[in-house]
Amino acid sequence: MVDPGSAVRALVDALDDPALVVQGSSVLVANADARRLFGPRVEGRDIRLAIRHPQVLELILSHASGSIDATGIIEPGRSWRLVVRPLWPNAALVRMIDRSDAVSAEKMRVDFVANASHELRTPLSTVLGYAETLAEEGDLPFELRASFGGTIRDEARRMLRIIEDLMSLSRIEADRFVAPGEQVRVDDIIEMAVSNAGHGRAKRACEFKLGIAPGLPPVRGNRAQLLQVLDNLISNALRYGCDKAGSVIDIAAERAGSWVVITVTDHGPGIAREHLPRVTERFYRVDAARSRESGGTGLGLAIVKHIIERHRGLLDIRSTLGVGTTVTLHLPVSA
Repeated sequence: MVDPGSAVRALVDALDDPALVVQGSSVLVANADARRLFGPRVEGRDIRLAIRHPQVLELILSHASGSIDATGIIEPGRSWRLVVRPLWPNAALVRMIDRSDAVSAEKMRVDFVANASHELRTPLSTVLGYAETLAEEGDLPFELRASFGGTIRDEARRMLRIIEDLMSLSRIEADRFVAPGEQVRVDDIIEMAVSNAGHGRAKRACEFKLGIAPGLPPVRGNRAQLLQVLDNLISNALRYGCDKAGSVIDIAAERAGSWVVITVTDHGPGIAREHLPRVTERFYRVDAARSRESGGTGLGLAIVKHIIERHRGLLDIRSTLGVGTTVTLHLPVSA
């Protein structure tokens, strides 16, 4: 015959989430995950000493069937769903499901939709305003009509760039669990990215200084995506690091053990320390006005981050105000 106490403990221990059996107000049984959360001596203690959330305690001590979502039960900012099921009179099973990742993902989705809507609404409002003026005012001077038309064209192109970057992010995220398998020569994609940047460099007094170590091994990757990474990094360096005559952008590549390390350094105004943790967020801009004026979408570094993650690489951004910014990429050498 099975001992009821042993059966209850076996049942609770078999659950993948933290779980407690609460009898009255005392913790009768706690599985290993619950003991890690509340401490090894939680069994036998009053549940009110372990959990101090009023609504959660009310549900648990009712010993009735129900569930509740709560934040900060144990750690600030961590979200849980507690599911309570009665076992016998005056006793209940409490199961704790960690929803922190889901809550964080939902917040990111909501923020992303809001940011994307704002970024598209601003140029669209400009396009509509100028287009309505052109449609309704037939006697506008030629110079004014040409100016309005140019603004409509530029804002439409800006919306197109945002949409293209959003589609690019979606494609990268769809393949994030699929490791790329091409053999990519780093020196080739650096030279191509520098060539692609020729037009942007022509509009600014800026030169490239290359320091590519000879005989670099190929990396395992997707050539088009890695070229996109370098295009974005060099574009940023041109946008922010070429504000005076004689400006230089340093691009280097070398081998370091099982990695090929690429650095892109500008000597521009730099980024304040408080901004650095957020510069890879979608639509986050250190200088929003300057970014928009120079054609930035606010998605470039987010794309870089997701591509490097897909390539099982590392991304590091360091900056000093008044000195400049260095972006370092570590890409695994192809086996």
